[in-house]
Amino acid sequence: MSILAIVLIVLTLGAAGFALARRRSAQLAAGSTDKLHSRSIYHGVYAAMATTIPALLLMALWLAVSPVVVSSLVTAPVAAAGETDLAPTLRASLVRSIGEGVRLLPAEERQGLDSIGVAELRPLLARRGIPVPSEATDSMVRQALERNGLEDTSRLAMTVAVIAVSLGGLVLALRRIAVRLRARNSVEAVVKTFLVLCSSIAILTTIGIVFSMLFESIDFFSRVPPADFFFGTVWEPRFAAAGSSATGQFGLIPLLLGTLYIAFVAMLFAVPVGLFAAIYMAEYASDRLRSVVKPLLEVLAGIPTIVYGFFALITVGPFLRDLSGDIHGLLTGNYASFIQAQSILTAGLVMGIMLIPFVSSLSDDIITAVPRSLRDGSLGLGATPSETVKKVVLPAALPGIVSALLLTASRAIGETMIVVLAAGIAANITANPFEAMTTVTIKIVSQLTGDLDFTSPQSLVAFALGITLFAITLILNVIALAIVRKYREQYD
Repeated sequence: MSILAIVLIVLTLGAAGFALARRRSAQLAAGSTDKLHSRSIYHGVYAAMATTIPALLLMALWLAVSPVVVSSLVTAPVAAAGETDLAPTLRASLVRSIGEGVRLLPAEERQGLDSIGVAELRPLLARRGIPVPSEATDSMVRQALERNGLEDTSRLAMTVAVIAVSLGGLVLALRRIAVRLRARNSVEAVVKTFLVLCSSIAILTTIGIVFSMLFESIDFFSRVPPADFFFGTVWEPRFAAAGSSATGQFGLIPLLLGTLYIAFVAMLFAVPVGLFAAIYMAEYASDRLRSVVKPLLEVLAGIPTIVYGFFALITVGPFLRDLSGDIHGLLTGNYASFIQAQSILTAGLVMGIMLIPFVSSLSDDIITAVPRSLRDGSLGLGATPSETVKKVVLPAALPGIVSALLLTASRAIGETMIVVLAAGIAANITANPFEAMTTVTIKIVSQLTGDLDFTSPQSLVAFALGITLFAITLILNVIALAIVRKYREQYD
């Protein structure tokens, strides 16, 4: 039975439990002089929860554990027989692939497959358009059939167990329905537990991200000295040559400078434009104009970053290169361009366009939140609207604006696609914004793609880069939250 069918059966039983429990509680209320502790609907929800939640949790646990148990039962005889021609993970993947292909065959063709080898199985699967890996062996075919049998047995046992638990919960809940049953308390406790679990997802996800990077980073720093990484000025993570212990140079400085430089150029463009747009929409624009301009401005936030990258690569970069060539030609007669198509300026400019809605939307909300009494008091004392904005509104909103800018900077530091298309992948140290640089995020992607050994320093360095970037953005976010907290204490 499929997973969907099992879930539908459990939900149907839950709906039946809801109706039966609600009807039973109504009958008890009508035949008793005591008042129900909880309303009938709470009795129904109580029975529905008792019918569905334990059964669905059992099914989820079964689905998580069953593949591991089945895989261990299938691979144990192979290990005992000493068949170590392939890596265990590769062999398990091949067996799973063959088993999935066999499942797609009609029932009549699956009969007698336990007595054939891979040579006989290959044409059967080929007629169905199912490829058989070239590394497949006869023992893998037997393993695949055994795996399918164990999976079928496990699925049948799970179906019986889940439906039995669901029926047991239904019967138990109906037997407990009584006038003084605290059904509402039980339902609210379950809902509260669910809300706590949902609120813990962000925390648990953050912890998981940190630990997944931390352990690999520790492995990397056991091979490469931390001083060489944090203070190195050369990024050259090459492979070690034959007979040599050299593993390249993993200097963070070029990548960190490129990340901060490009983010600074982006903020240099996004902050004035976004802030002035926020001031205009909050203080000067009419309600009708604001209702049109603000959504149009925020459309920029919904454009995928890869589209911005194409825009930089095809339009902005060549435009700046040609423009610099024309300017240089008018001044010197030599039309050689001094701005590269892939440069810090190109990436920063396009990234700044992407960040405008972040700055304007956050700043607009913060400026709008400034109490109206401050504006009225300033205008009542004879100040002009522009003086009120400069002398009263902006100082009052400054802590919130600063925190918004720090959050926007965190977004700029973590950008990848715009940089790889607009600034290139060259790990340079330069102060010239017309030249190419790269960022930490680009090298994380490049070090985790390709045919590198996952346990080599060339791959493990990506985790060291990731945890460094995480620490930088975390510091910015903590500072922003501290400023927001101070702002709320001062103006709420």
